[in-house]
Amino acid sequence: MSQPFTPSGVITLTTDFGHKGPFVASMKGVMLTRFPTVRIVDLTHEIIAHWPAEAGFWLERSYRYFPDGTVHMAVVDPGVGTSREIILVQVGQHLFLAPDNGLLAPLIDQTSDAVVHRVDMARLRELGVKEVSATFHGRDVFAPLAAALASGRLAPSDVGPTTTEYIPCWVEAPAASHNLVTGVVITIDTFGNLITNIGQELVSALSVPQVHIGGHVIPFRRTYGDVRPGDYLALINSFGVLEVARSEQSASDGLGVQRGAPVTVRSF
Repeated sequence: MSQPFTPSGVITLTTDFGHKGPFVASMKGVMLTRFPTVRIVDLTHEIIAHWPAEAGFWLERSYRYFPDGTVHMAVVDPGVGTSREIILVQVGQHLFLAPDNGLLAPLIDQTSDAVVHRVDMARLRELGVKEVSATFHGRDVFAPLAAALASGRLAPSDVGPTTTEYIPCWVEAPAASHNLVTGVVITIDTFGNLITNIGQELVSALSVPQVHIGGHVIPFRRTYGDVRPGDYLALINSFGVLEVARSEQSASDGLGVQRGAPVTVRSF
């Protein structure tokens, strides 16, 4: 049973839209029209196209830095216009609105109090939405729903029934066994750092961990300046996950490693 949600008037946006064209601005325009005092924060619009796993990773690792009552809207939606459904997830005093395509599955799986609602599209008519494009649900479906939730016009229970069924994540969760942890590169930042889905708690269980990636063995250090420029290092980054970096250069370019690449951590 979820606790009543008290909206703060804040909405975060996570998409794979980039900043070419009016797509992000059009969604914001819809939200501002329906809720003029809304505060909109761009989490990121640089998710790699059509990969919900990266969006879900950043949401799971970032939402705690926002105030209670925030609505987090994520649109990485290769199935837009098809029979895929939309879910609303409540975790404490945070709401997450996204396609049911695995994007929110890790958050649900890792949170004991998550309550999942399947969105009833009939609610859109009650919100005055008359036309829905087959290719831009971010503007025509998600934005009106997010504005209604953030303003308090809709409560989470109003959007549709609860469910225990949802699409799993496209990427397998990290696995741990004796002296071994396996995971994948989930995203690459602007510096070329390889950010994995392996959490600090899994690495901390190993006595002297070393990272194996792209045929290389990478030593652990505390921060980037602990090695010479050009040298590789592994560290636990500010979001509490394993990262492989190259001091003052791109680890992705240097190792030839991209998203989805396997990563193994072993005890030395």
